Amino acid sequence: MARNQSSAVDRTETVAAVTTVSLVGLGILQVILGEVFSRSVALTANGFDCIGDGFVSGIVWTGLRFLKKPADHRFHFGYYKIENLASIAATLVMFVLAGYIIIRSYYQLVNPQMVQLPLIGALVASIAAAIAVGLGLYKYLRGKRASMSSVRLDAFNTIKDGTTSFLTVVALLLSSLGIHVADSVIGFIIAGIIVTIGYTAIKEAGYMLVDACDGDCLMYSFLIKTYAERVKGVEAAQVVRLRRAGPVIQGELEITVPGEMSVAELHAIQSEIIRVSTEKIPELERLTITAVPAEAVE
Repeated sequence: MARNQSSAVDRTETVAAVTTVSLVGLGILQVILGEVFSRSVALTANGFDCIGDGFVSGIVWTGLRFLKKPADHRFHFGYYKIENLASIAATLVMFVLAGYIIIRSYYQLVNPQMVQLPLIGALVASIAAAIAVGLGLYKYLRGKRASMSSVRLDAFNTIKDGTTSFLTVVALLLSSLGIHVADSVIGFIIAGIIVTIGYTAIKEAGYMLVDACDGDCLMYSFLIKTYAERVKGVEAAQVVRLRRAGPVIQGELEITVPGEMSVAELHAIQSEIIRVSTEKIPELERLTITAVPAEAVE
């Protein structure tokens, strides 16, 4: 892994650890307040959501720890895809939380209970929202620079937690005005947000695990083919295969060259293609280039 990539992983790993502790602590506080004192489904749901998001950050932190391990005799291409497994595990946690919140919201809807101490609950939820949004935006910027899907998932999940906390504030304020149905309605909305983000995340991580190439990957394939064909001595670039592995891209390229070319000349061409490609596509970690004589193609 490149030095700047490793440095980015170190920073995002620290933020993930801080987020884990912060969200779990705020979540426990909201659950206790919601269950024991306030009797608010929205506040309790947001508390469990905070705890779950904290565990999601913990899962991502674990994935980042594996991400820094070098390739070995068993994992020849490194531990990059552990990051994708971390994304799927985090998403499954989100789905379980959404199911619990839906059940709690349903019971509150059919048998509404008066919310106690709504203003105190709103204050706690506001603090949780501010902290979550701040941490989420910071992680999003770090994840975007490092091109790590699990960090982006964790960032969106933390920002989502801030959004649900703001919605909890709205529910508690409406409940203080006597609109008790707001408590359960906000609960359903929170569950819907969790499911939507989770579906998108698990689809992206699943595609990476089966080496699907779409979106930016397709564009990068076209660019590498173009770069290769511009190098002197390359007659054509026929096949480009790319796959994402965590924060990096690995690929294979097949080029057509004159049959009488020497090994030294071919090596120079391969080196130039790799140099240009990695310069234009910083995420490209490895590009294996094979050469086919032009006579064999004809």
